Amino acid sequence: MYNNLVCGQNLSRVRRALNDIFDLDIPQPTLFRFKSLLRETLQPIYDRILAHLLRGSLLHIDETEVKLRSCKGYVWVFASMDAVYFEYRDSRKAQFLGPLLEEFQGVLISDFFTGYDFLKCPQQKCLIHLIRDMNEDLLGNSFDSEYKDLLKKFAGLLQQIVETVDKYGLKQRHFRKHRNDAIRFLKSVGEARYSSPIATKYQERMGKYGFRLFTFLGYDGVPWNNNNAEHAIKGFARVRRFADGRFTEDSIREYLVMLSVAETCGYQNIDVLKFLLGRADNSSHCRLLLQ
Repeated sequence: MYNNLVCGQNLSRVRRALNDIFDLDIPQPTLFRFKSLLRETLQPIYDRILAHLLRGSLLHIDETEVKLRSCKGYVWVFASMDAVYFEYRDSRKAQFLGPLLEEFQGVLISDFFTGYDFLKCPQQKCLIHLIRDMNEDLLGNSFDSEYKDLLKKFAGLLQQIVETVDKYGLKQRHFRKHRNDAIRFLKSVGEARYSSPIATKYQERMGKYGFRLFTFLGYDGVPWNNNNAEHAIKGFARVRRFADGRFTEDSIREYLVMLSVAETCGYQNIDVLKFLLGRADNSSHCRLLLQ
């Protein structure tokens, strides 16, 4: 199971390695029973990981497509700074997030997928996603003076904020001086009369999300990007390289339980192999249980 979860080997390769290296001819159904038993063992921890995330002050979220044998679906990731939770859904519809996050009182960090817009909790939109989009559009609109002016003002504001982050960290008391600047920037963009289609596009986008672009200025420890979720989802992307199109709904749900625990081990600097073998020290084990 360690080779499957951490080393990225599918169970057929694990079975062959056991045979070639140790002369252990383990029937394939037995390996799948091992997997099911491990899922049952880890299910309570998986449930506690989600409960821990929903009690927290910060939650990163992202989703990615996965191909199953007969259809496609989506794997959603929820991450904090010390835990990761994966969940399979058969579509990208985000309605399930309303009931799931109903009691979450922290800040949700996400990209600009419109499925998140209806959620009532405080939200921080990933500014790195916005910067990427703006830079890509600049390549095709390099002579658009209105757009270049908007981009220059946004870049100047963000540069000052990032300098504060580099010097003091994500501290609300040091962000106070930037809040009025952010408000003035959003107001100036909203009141501008652009004739340029690309400048108008970003005027509407910034008008739609407003201060959700700068929510982090009002909190301690809230990042201005969604890098943590993107990092977490790479844990599943490694699996997808060899398992895309082979999962069933049952097998991917089973796998995501185990992957959530394994990735949470990594976030907490707990040795995954020792944990799976039951040799993690008591303090580490308690941290992972997130009680």
